[in-house]
Amino acid sequence: MKNIRVGALVITLLLGAFIAGCCGGGTTVKSTTPVNVSTIPVGQQLIELQKAYESGAISESEYKKLKQDAIDKSSK
Repeated sequence: MKNIRVGALVITLLLGAFIAGCCGGGTTVKSTTPVNVSTIPVGQQLIELQKAYESGAISESEYKKLKQDAIDKSSK
């Protein structure tokens, strides 16, 4: 009877440790890549901006600002 209790205790402790390891870590992952870095070539960005402007997805002022931002970022 004592062996069953010890076995049940061991299983309970292992199960608790497993659950705590999977769910309770609270670890956050930080990205080393800046969020606003784009791997799309500037030419492609400009083409997509033009399409967005022509389709009415963005206004003329947004188009001009985003276009200038893309050009400025490419010259750095």
